[in-house]
Amino acid sequence: MKAYLILEDGTTYCGTSVGAPAEVIAEIVFNTSMTGYLEILTDPSYCGQAVVFTYPLIGNYGICFDDMESKNIWPKAMIARNISDIPSNFRSENTLPNLLKKYHIPAISGIDTRALTKHLRTAGTMNGMITTKEYLQEDLPKLLMKIRGYKVTDGVRMTTAKEAEEYAPTAPSIGKRVALYDMGEKENILRSLRARGITVKNFPATASAKEILAYRPDGIMISNGPGDPKDNFHVIQELKEIYASDVPVFAICLGHQLMALATGADTYKLPYGHRGANHPVKDLETGRVYITSQNHGYAVDMNTVDPKVAVAAYENVNDKTNEGLRYVDRNILTVQFHPEASPGPKDTEGLFDRFVEMMEAQHAGSFY
Repeated sequence: MKAYLILEDGTTYCGTSVGAPAEVIAEIVFNTSMTGYLEILTDPSYCGQAVVFTYPLIGNYGICFDDMESKNIWPKAMIARNISDIPSNFRSENTLPNLLKKYHIPAISGIDTRALTKHLRTAGTMNGMITTKEYLQEDLPKLLMKIRGYKVTDGVRMTTAKEAEEYAPTAPSIGKRVALYDMGEKENILRSLRARGITVKNFPATASAKEILAYRPDGIMISNGPGDPKDNFHVIQELKEIYASDVPVFAICLGHQLMALATGADTYKLPYGHRGANHPVKDLETGRVYITSQNHGYAVDMNTVDPKVAVAAYENVNDKTNEGLRYVDRNILTVQFHPEASPGPKDTEGLFDRFVEMMEAQHAGSFY
């Protein structure tokens, strides 16, 4: 069956329908990772988007359910050059086309993803419709208006936990408790904390700062999540209270942006975002460059960050956008990239150890 991708500027690509034969409108974004398609598809940060995989063969090692980053597939659709239905992997438990059909996710194969990605890099991220219907030329003006009107909304509400839940450590306990403020967290954040002997309580995004602080955590982790950070007014207000406390905070991706907004800074939308497992980030204190995993369409505007509140800790080598903040006179570190990196690389996973050191330093009465 033929399938079509119609972008909001009228550009149309024709391919083959592989997943569910559904019609959806989504924000079209591209990811440059060569592996990790299951982790990407189950990453809540992609809620409301359609992912274009730039690597030309997707699905070749099948589906390994242990690699899922959540219990759901969050992109509204996926687009690839070739989607394999004959996996070769001793761990594989299913095929990618079967998984897409199970979760009612439309997918298109046979599209020139190189041309599509170049177009998105030139014109910027835009909305698009994935459909198996052939529209008439006279239908396009009304259709394009509908596509342009789409916006990712309520992403955090849809992806956050429904209620608080506590998890025991998976390694010998170090006697620390962390409150995980869940904006749509990836499972590997939870796994990374528990593997360090930490007890973790997952709080939904609807929780108040009062509830979180009543848990008496040794540290607070603010997770990744989908959508425009400015849409989360409730969370931003609660983070002001968390900022005013003396509890160490470590925030990732959307959490990084939300803490910046809570302390008076601003965020803006990037032309086509950073999504992939090969983004170089410079530690501004040491000069060391790390290769990082990233998935974000917004960034903190450093021109709006009060230097008395926070200073830049990391910078993207490619476009010089901010990749992290170190807060002045606060035991708070936030990063735009993903130190839990699932899929990899693992260059920055040591930041979880630094978070442990922050908590230990706070207990000892001095900042890390």
